[in-house]
Amino acid sequence: MASSVSLISEHITESPKFPRVAASTESTPSRSNTRESALTRRRRHYAPVWIVLVLLLPCIALTIYYARYGLSGPLLPDSILPSPSYALVLFLVYLDGVGLVALTLLLSRNLIRAFFEKRNRLLGSGFRSKLVASFIGFALIPTVLLALVASGVISEVIDVWFSDQVMHVLRDSEDVAHLYQQERESLASDTARVISKEIFREDILKPEHRELLKSMLARMQHEYHLAGVEVFSTKLETLARMMDPALSDAVLSLPVGQLVLQVLDKGEAYSSAQEAPVGKLIRAAAPIKGSGRTEHVRGVVVVSSYVPESLLRKMDAIAKQFDEYRQIKSMKDPIKGGAYLFVAGVTVLILFGATWFGFYVARGITVPIQRLAEGTEAIAQGNLDIHIDVKATDEIGILVQSFNRMTTDLRMNKSRLEEMNLSLLQSNIEIDQRRAYTEAVVETIAAGVLSIDMAGVVTRFNPSGERILGVRGDELRGQPVYEAFKQFHLYLFQKAYDQMLVEQTDSLSMEGQMETPNGRLLTLGLSISRMQNEAGHDLGFVFVFEDRTEFIKAQKTAAWQEVAQRIAHEIKNPLTPIQLSAQRLRKKFYEKSTGFEEIFDQATKVIINEVTSLKVMVDEFSKYARMPLPNMSRQSLHDIIQKVLLLYTGGHRDVEFILQLAEELPDLNCDPEQMRRVFVNLFDNAIQAIDDRGKIWVTTEVDWRRHRAVVRVADDGMGIQTDDHKKLFVPYFSKKRTGTGLGLAIVHRIISDHNGAIHAENNHPQGAVFRFDLPL
Repeated sequence: MASSVSLISEHITESPKFPRVAASTESTPSRSNTRESALTRRRRHYAPVWIVLVLLLPCIALTIYYARYGLSGPLLPDSILPSPSYALVLFLVYLDGVGLVALTLLLSRNLIRAFFEKRNRLLGSGFRSKLVASFIGFALIPTVLLALVASGVISEVIDVWFSDQVMHVLRDSEDVAHLYQQERESLASDTARVISKEIFREDILKPEHRELLKSMLARMQHEYHLAGVEVFSTKLETLARMMDPALSDAVLSLPVGQLVLQVLDKGEAYSSAQEAPVGKLIRAAAPIKGSGRTEHVRGVVVVSSYVPESLLRKMDAIAKQFDEYRQIKSMKDPIKGGAYLFVAGVTVLILFGATWFGFYVARGITVPIQRLAEGTEAIAQGNLDIHIDVKATDEIGILVQSFNRMTTDLRMNKSRLEEMNLSLLQSNIEIDQRRAYTEAVVETIAAGVLSIDMAGVVTRFNPSGERILGVRGDELRGQPVYEAFKQFHLYLFQKAYDQMLVEQTDSLSMEGQMETPNGRLLTLGLSISRMQNEAGHDLGFVFVFEDRTEFIKAQKTAAWQEVAQRIAHEIKNPLTPIQLSAQRLRKKFYEKSTGFEEIFDQATKVIINEVTSLKVMVDEFSKYARMPLPNMSRQSLHDIIQKVLLLYTGGHRDVEFILQLAEELPDLNCDPEQMRRVFVNLFDNAIQAIDDRGKIWVTTEVDWRRHRAVVRVADDGMGIQTDDHKKLFVPYFSKKRTGTGLGLAIVHRIISDHNGAIHAENNHPQGAVFRFDLPL
């Protein structure tokens, strides 16, 4: 016992806290070897238990058998051992006790091991101890109570079995059987004497009295219920014989001569019991004495009384049971000890079953949990090559499978993360390079760049912006956008930013003049765009602007040069016929040519017509060059359209004006005279395009998202050629013979002065559409 406890203690104290972490990372053959070794250890652990059980159970069975049925030989009242088999039974009881003690010690190994595991605080030992203690506790209380009750019942039963009352009953039964046999023999002897006296008194032994003798014997047989009555002479001759016809000849033919001779020799009555093939025959013989003093024997009367086989068997059984009971009673203490050992063995087996079942259930729970804890510890240490190989089919099995899947996923995710990490490192390098490149571009680009985050704070302002606006970047960066714009009078930026927020568009472009903080008047081209990441989330706004002052000057110079060239060309065209007419008129005047009056009239008409054309052209140019600034006021755009249409409805009857005006259009801030001139020019172009016969559509609508009023003027005329789209709004571009090319240029300028935009496109299926929008 002490050696087993020390071995278990050494095994527990030497085992590490997580002994199977390294084993779980080995290959499949090593795990199979581990399972085989664990199975071999388990078999070796339970082999002594099964050996003791195999030896103990037959030994208990032999003890009970020999104590009950194996006794033989007579009882020895004066000896220490009551019978020869008593020593064998005591030896078997001793073996039972030794086997029971050995089984208890073997079964207690697991409990001792669990105790040391809990003391050393091994993983899972506490739960295992509680579970085993619960099973043992639940089994111990009813088992001990049952053992106590069974022991008491066994003690009471054995005391009842071997009580003195049973002994007295069996002894009295045996005495009754003997008394019965003696009574039958005594009755047979008395009957024989009575018959012999009757024969003597009647003196009917003479040959002449044979019939009378037979009659008397028949009467006596019937009166005393005898199996047979016989009368013999001194020469052993049968003088008369009366037998019960119900009995077989095998019973009645038993020899009787010896009994007769004994009576003849002694002259006294004798009785005997003869075993018949079936039953027993009790015979009694009495002498028939003669008259006289000598009283010599004249004959013998033999009376037979039959004892049935059933009665004999009962008598023999009573005798046998009494003898066996005396022998068994001498084994009372060994039998009681064997019964107690049997109850103890059953109790130990029940406790063993509860303990084994508790360890089995605990092992089915704690072993997977221990493996999970070991695997979790290994994962916490960074080892993901963990695979728990535990057989379990319940929720623990599902947990183990989930853990294995988790480790597999973690291992795969780790490899993916490593790949993604490398990719991210490469991407970060590329992003850093791109950021450096972008910053270099932003820092060196000629245009100014100003960015605003979602909180409305200025985050970037490049050196070109500092140079253009004359504001240092340190003064702008980190300030709220409205305060920065107000402080440095960046009203054009404020206007573009507000319009961007109101219209919720992705980009916006505008151009305008602005005075810088240092007093310079600049013409800026400004573009504002919404910054978004790859996921589509807003990051803020970026302003890109450039100084177009010199560009506008150069553009204006180029435009005026082109206008001068066009004016020179347009003036040159009428000057040629004027010159030719004047030269012709001068020539004819000096030649004193006949028909001079007619020539004079033709020449002067040509000169007048061409001078008139020059005057119209000069007037149109003067109007375009001297257009005043718009005088803004709140006006109804629909009223302006209706007033202009009144000028055309009477003079152009073959032109159908179709109006589609939006009722929700509010009043606009505009110059009514300039807007009237816009519609007049657009309607004139449309009427000329349809050759004064067709349809003209006038449509208005409201774009609430952009806060703009949209106007369309469409016709079903010839449409716009592809090459003419870029030249429509250029001064002095006209496809008409009598046109000056300034009408659409004036319209474009008026719409631009009203902060609007205009463009033209072909109508479907035919015609052209001029579309312009104005702020609400």
